[in-house]
Amino acid sequence: MPIQAHEIEALLRESFPQAQIEVQGDDGQHFAAVVVDESFRGQNRVQQQRAVYAALKGKMDGSNGDLHALALTTRAPA
Repeated sequence: MPIQAHEIEALLRESFPQAQIEVQGDDGQHFAAVVVDESFRGQNRVQQQRAVYAALKGKMDGSNGDLHALALTTRAPA
């Protein structure tokens, strides 16, 4: 069953409750997300993106995952 943008946002919101989160995409497989959260301050982009992927709880696990592609932008608030 394809995943929906609001489901991705809900998963991210569990790990980043105070974040500014925007998820776009409506084909069930390809999405873009922007996550702006204070917890990213002092982390490099790889660390930030690993935290986001962990929050997705296996939804991007290769061919077995529900989510095929996620263009990801992460940063700490300005």
